[in-house]
Amino acid sequence: MHARQNRRHHRDPRLNNSAESAAALEPSVRVETPEGIELELQPAGLHARGCAWLLDLLMRASVVYIAAVIAGLLGALGISFYLIMLFLVEWFYPVVFELSPLAATPGKRIVGLRVVMSNGLPITMAASFSRNLLRAADFLPMAYAVGAISILLRHDFRRLGDLVADTMVVHVPQPVVNALPPGVEPVPPAQSLGREAQSALVRLATRATRINSERLDEVAALAAPVCGPLVEPGAALTRHVLGVGYWLLGGRRA
Repeated sequence: MHARQNRRHHRDPRLNNSAESAAALEPSVRVETPEGIELELQPAGLHARGCAWLLDLLMRASVVYIAAVIAGLLGALGISFYLIMLFLVEWFYPVVFELSPLAATPGKRIVGLRVVMSNGLPITMAASFSRNLLRAADFLPMAYAVGAISILLRHDFRRLGDLVADTMVVHVPQPVVNALPPGVEPVPPAQSLGREAQSALVRLATRATRINSERLDEVAALAAPVCGPLVEPGAALTRHVLGVGYWLLGGRRA
């Protein structure tokens, strides 16, 4: 009996690798705060950040247009007023909003993004100024080409300004209600799981309702070793894998 228990809790490297492969489908960055609290951040890629930038560009252009109209009514003082507003909108628009409680410009808020330090803590004033001053370098040679290349080449999607300021643009975590599909019951894993494998299975379980059924079956198949050799790929395997994630969550729906 003792030998059977040892075999059951023996860690299979293939199991951890499979679960980690499932986690790799959705890029994330795990960081630890100075207090020792581990956080999982989902960096925002080029598409999300580009959409947020376009929305902010429209809003800033609207403010500049209104300033131009007002300047036209001020006569001789109009040019000075317009230049001051242009400077403030260009350089302080992002800083003011990033230092607000939501840590995001209106465009980022609409897309569901926020700016944080690389360790997950709220952004500081110095970091906000630094990352926005470096927008001039990220813009080179035109249309933020340098920034876009930096984002595409890094797993954490940081541009030059983020690297200098030690910041990161991340997706705002969304509250998940009834994260698991109906009929999924907690199932203990067939073998002992490593930390990375456990994290991967929990993430899969909590995101199950946001993935279409075909894709969910495909991702769950990567973690098949937790189910043993008797479970065939398909709905039954998927429910079993999600059940393991549910069990790791403590058997409580999020």
